[in-house]
Amino acid sequence: MQFILRMLVLIGNTLTGIGCLGLALGAMAVIDLELFAIGISSGIRIVGTVAIIGCLSSAIGYGMLEFRER
Repeated sequence: MQFILRMLVLIGNTLTGIGCLGLALGAMAVIDLELFAIGISSGIRIVGTVAIIGCLSSAIGYGMLEFRER
């Protein structure tokens, strides 16, 4: 179980880094964020969602690891 939680934290941190890097590159106009647009959602919203999902999964993983240590 602890391995799964550590993987959740690792995946979450990776997604957060990728999302933040994508947002930073989009803000500097290195990449066009409209490439990631899906339907009526803008590209910046999709890339931001990746960062938010990463933050949430990291928080869940860290919280469960801390809870199991008690």
